[in-house]
Amino acid sequence: MKIITLKSATRSINAMLNLPGSKSITNRALLLAALAKGRSQLSNVLKSDDSLAFMGSLRSLGVTFEEHDTIVVVDGKGKLESSNNVWCQDAGTAARFLLAACSAFPGEFLLDGTQRLRERPLSDLVKVLRMLGANIDQDQLPCTILGNNLKGGNIHLDADKSTQFVSALLMVAPFMQQPLTLVAEHLNRQAYIEITCQMMKSFGVDVEVTANSYHVPLHQSYHAREYAIEPDLSTASYFFAAAALTAGNITVRGINRQRCLQGDIRFLTVLEQMGCQVTAHEHSVTVQGPEQLRGIDVDMQDFSDPFLTLAAIAPYADSPTRITGLAHTRLQESDRVSAIAAELTKLGVDVEMGEDWIQIFPGQPKAATVFSHHDHRVAMSLAILALKTPGIQLEHPSCVAKTCPDFFERIEALLYTV
Repeated sequence: MKIITLKSATRSINAMLNLPGSKSITNRALLLAALAKGRSQLSNVLKSDDSLAFMGSLRSLGVTFEEHDTIVVVDGKGKLESSNNVWCQDAGTAARFLLAACSAFPGEFLLDGTQRLRERPLSDLVKVLRMLGANIDQDQLPCTILGNNLKGGNIHLDADKSTQFVSALLMVAPFMQQPLTLVAEHLNRQAYIEITCQMMKSFGVDVEVTANSYHVPLHQSYHAREYAIEPDLSTASYFFAAAALTAGNITVRGINRQRCLQGDIRFLTVLEQMGCQVTAHEHSVTVQGPEQLRGIDVDMQDFSDPFLTLAAIAPYADSPTRITGLAHTRLQESDRVSAIAAELTKLGVDVEMGEDWIQIFPGQPKAATVFSHHDHRVAMSLAILALKTPGIQLEHPSCVAKTCPDFFERIEALLYTV
């Protein structure tokens, strides 16, 4: 297993950055463009393991692409073709979105992925798809789907394990026989469904939203278009945290704080509560770190991806930091609550945790070898912590390719930016 020594900073980090596109928006845009008839041009497309796995899966389903660096032209056919080799790799988004999309079209489809992806929950989505008329042989990957024209109608879905189940059904609703009215029960992370609804509207399909109910009328279809993808706010959180931790100044271009689709924009509010100064411009956001971070108590259920970023800088605050709303993060690429607690403990940081919360106490982390748990967000968060603690080594760093393949090179470049 590869081990690297993480870089540490000897001064404040100051830089202006362009960052890759959002994973969530990239994968939604790829599917919506594939389901539209005609050529769509997507710009600032994220090129990472997850998005490339999604593109590969769509290719196996008859979708063609032209790639020009981060610009991708999608030739949409308004349907998906049968395939016995839809390989989702480790991408939960691909598995969930394509499970619903394949179910909506006549044909036979075989979906599969890595062992970790096979372990991730699908049964609640499968149950609803069967009610709508799909024939799916198993509740997890690998599974064979005999697709059909899904019935539509009124359905209830348990969204506790993943809001991607809701998004998956909404995006294929225009292909159903009746209007779809979906009531999402035990709903968390609603911001991701808002992304789906806004992007569906951008591609020509309206969703009527009332509280936790979503209605997609009939006689709508997706239209090909040009679409610019926002920078990934989860990835941006690590760079903003680098400024917070080193009393530095980081500007990320391409973000409008007021109009941003991603719920992770709320991480900026978390940094403000910790003492950072955040300045929003029309086409960028700047974070200035304080001399001393403050500990906070925050519920991150609706924007949990950067909770690991917060956990990584929390030891350097002047009081404990408590993060709640985390139960669903135990079902992601790793059990993220246990993973970060284990690694902080190795570094000599005092941690307490429960089913849906973690509390990190102030301290001075010490050099040690830490493990990524094969989880890109764990690895990137630990790299930010290491900026103030020299000598930390990381096992299995290559997992960052899931969302930001050149992450460590970007961090190293910051250390030499004047």
